Amino acid sequence: MTVTSVEAASRAARVLARPATINGLTVPNRIAMAPMTRMFSPGGVPGEDVVSYYSRRAAAGVGLIVTEGTYVGHDSAGQSSRVPRFHGEEQLAGWAKVAEAVHAAGGTIVPQLWHIGMVRKAGQPPFADAPAVGPSGLRIGEDEVTGTAMTRRDLDDVIGAFAQAAADAERIGFDGVEIHGAHGYLVDQFLWSGTNRRTDAYGGDAVARTRFAAEIVAAVREKVSPEFPVIFRYSQWKQEAYDARLAETPEELEAILAPLASAGVDAFHASTRRYWLPEFDGSDLNLAGWTKKLTGRTTITVGSVGLDGDFTKAFLGEGAPVGSLDNLLDRLERDEFDLVAVGRALLQDPLWAEKVLAGRFDTLAPYDAASLKTLS
Repeated sequence: MTVTSVEAASRAARVLARPATINGLTVPNRIAMAPMTRMFSPGGVPGEDVVSYYSRRAAAGVGLIVTEGTYVGHDSAGQSSRVPRFHGEEQLAGWAKVAEAVHAAGGTIVPQLWHIGMVRKAGQPPFADAPAVGPSGLRIGEDEVTGTAMTRRDLDDVIGAFAQAAADAERIGFDGVEIHGAHGYLVDQFLWSGTNRRTDAYGGDAVARTRFAAEIVAAVREKVSPEFPVIFRYSQWKQEAYDARLAETPEELEAILAPLASAGVDAFHASTRRYWLPEFDGSDLNLAGWTKKLTGRTTITVGSVGLDGDFTKAFLGEGAPVGSLDNLLDRLERDEFDLVAVGRALLQDPLWAEKVLAGRFDTLAPYDAASLKTLS
């Protein structure tokens, strides 16, 4: 390893190994595992393989694990038989084992609570056979109503399902919860004007479209302890609508985030496809950076961290591309955001965090989508 590489490794350890705080939770370092749907839970029950999958990455140094999306207890949340559920005695018992194993390995863990809503890929896993309900009965990218617009009772029932899942998460030993409000699923469908055409109190301007999400957050906050972390994941882009945007300006983004922060969000997980891209003209801040600036809350950035060999290139003398670890560390050091979520790179290499923290960049396994079906 060259002197430059030694210095870079030392810097990575110093910056990434710092603890982070989300409400009453201390995360041992700045590395989080991003939620990734796997469909490895027959009957919605996470088994011993799921226990091993998460605990293995915690043992290798991941500070905060955000689980794959888990269905909340509502008929329309999603019906794929292999996506884990966060309701039901057997399902929750399985998740309790996951949380226990992650803690034993030195990590922290939160479940991602999920309702799919109106999705374009109806009838295909992980969306199979779920009732097609949403804010206005519209699928992403379509103007024709093909589903059912949710009634006030539907809204209350779904809000209650999220709140109950959060209470169950605290009861069985999880460290917090993440509400999935991104990527064109139900909560995001209310936030986005492209799928929310309602004319009642839950539709209209950006603040009105935030009401459903804010009520979920408030209900969750009421059901858990004051120090129990509530994380909210959101995105501008949607599945199959990558150019979609909730906000075109910082002012519009603040109008969306402020009600969520007031309702009780402790941290925002700002999902982007490339974390290094600036979110608005006139500033280098990414979406997580703007979120922290506008709300003052803890933020998690995510988006292609560790892919395409950027990390190894930066430390083996081939230059530092904009997506490199150097760029990431620069942003962390100036407190643009607080934690970094790693997705596919960590799925490919369970020891990713351990290797990065130890400066063993030349041993990182390159991402290979074709091999993922055999990974655990």
